[in-house]
Amino acid sequence: SGFIVLRWRREHTPNPLGREKLISAMRVGVQFVRQSQRMRAVLARISIFFFHSTALLALLPLLARGLTGGDAGTFTLLLAAMGAGAIVAVLFLPRLRQAYSRDQLVLRGTVVQSISTAVMAVAPNVYVAVPAMLFGGAAWITVANSLAVSAQLALPDWVRARGMSMYQMAIMGATALGAALWGQVATVGTLQTSLYVAAVSGTLFMLLALRYVVDHGTDDDVSPAQAGWSTAPAHAAPSSGRIVITIEYLIDPARAAAFHLVMQQTRRTRLSEGAIGWELLHDITQPARYVEQIVDESWTEHLRRFNRATAADLALRERRLAFHISEEPPVVTRYVVQR
Repeated sequence: SGFIVLRWRREHTPNPLGREKLISAMRVGVQFVRQSQRMRAVLARISIFFFHSTALLALLPLLARGLTGGDAGTFTLLLAAMGAGAIVAVLFLPRLRQAYSRDQLVLRGTVVQSISTAVMAVAPNVYVAVPAMLFGGAAWITVANSLAVSAQLALPDWVRARGMSMYQMAIMGATALGAALWGQVATVGTLQTSLYVAAVSGTLFMLLALRYVVDHGTDDDVSPAQAGWSTAPAHAAPSSGRIVITIEYLIDPARAAAFHLVMQQTRRTRLSEGAIGWELLHDITQPARYVEQIVDESWTEHLRRFNRATAADLALRERRLAFHISEEPPVVTRYVVQR
């Protein structure tokens, strides 16, 4: 694989807007994950799973030594069993995805991992430990792969690398914290106590996450918007200052509640694309008049939002425009903040 990477010649296509500033790019990446219900749900689930399941790997050397005739070879045998279980599970993942939803796979994988951890706490020899590690490895890869695929599908091309880096940070951070905690629990108590607590709490916390960190995200089309998406004007581009955009809608007051729901989705979309502020204003003197206000960091960042638009954003725009009752399109005005 290293040879292939060295031989690969990627054709670089320069962005006409130039490279993003590091801090700004990080901010936008964090904003997208924060506004994405699916990514929040994925990060909560993967953090809980790795925080608790890492107890088994963190304490595995001590468990191997405690088995009958346990030594360094026993430790490597248990690791190999876990890897073999993961390989076997990968072969069945396509069928499992057809039979179960993502959350069903995550919950079942967590339960199997917890059972494997509990069995390892009392395993007297390798004849019990090896099958437990086989099932543990299968559960491990099932949960991790299911959530990784869900994260990949939720991320548009322009933010996928940033989103997956946060996914990896969640895994590594949860693993580090979990290893430290379960090691301390084993130090204060016993290996068995640490593994039992990790097994039981892992399942309980995953149930709570599935119950309260609900994934309301739909399978939106996150492919880049191709046709029908307007572009921002390129004339009179300001060199500095924040950009404030207002979009005026005329809405039938009888449909105001439905319009508000669509505009809340619009808020999440605007912020996930990089806007630093968003408000919906209602004209007191004209009940039918609503003004959407968006604030961008700069003119360049304003233009970037158009490049980040997806097919789902285009569909959402059509839903917004369906509420507009005027024969003329909504009035769009752009301002630059003077300092």
